[in-house]
Amino acid sequence: MSLRSRLSIAVAAGALAVTALATPAVAGDEPDDPRGDWGQNQTQNQTQNQSQGQNQNHNPRLSRGVVTASSLALRSAPNRGGQIIRWADRGEVVSIFCKTNGQNIQGNRQWYLLTDGTWAWGSARYIRTVGPAPRWC
Repeated sequence: MSLRSRLSIAVAAGALAVTALATPAVAGDEPDDPRGDWGQNQTQNQTQNQSQGQNQNHNPRLSRGVVTASSLALRSAPNRGGQIIRWADRGEVVSIFCKTNGQNIQGNRQWYLLTDGTWAWGSARYIRTVGPAPRWC
């Protein structure tokens, strides 16, 4: 098995593991809350978000970005050799789970792991972040 195949499998397995760990947080599930008042907390958070003009569906653990390239290939690995998962168009708003260093793209080594429907990597060179910077993977 080639190194490229092993790397792709490792990245996919890592993304799957991250998905499994992040799923309760993304769903907003808080089973360890001893007060058992998650519904009340959710209502309070939604009210706070609405008063602050925030998107109710946005997970605070995710960052936002806007695609600046006319068409951006989103890949299975943080390099140009990764399989193309899908394409993102200029102006598309994407959710960024985390960032890592990968292949250098026009002087920028950072890549973002995006969570929009599929887990795919996009070069930070072509994604402008909006709001807080993404965390490291």
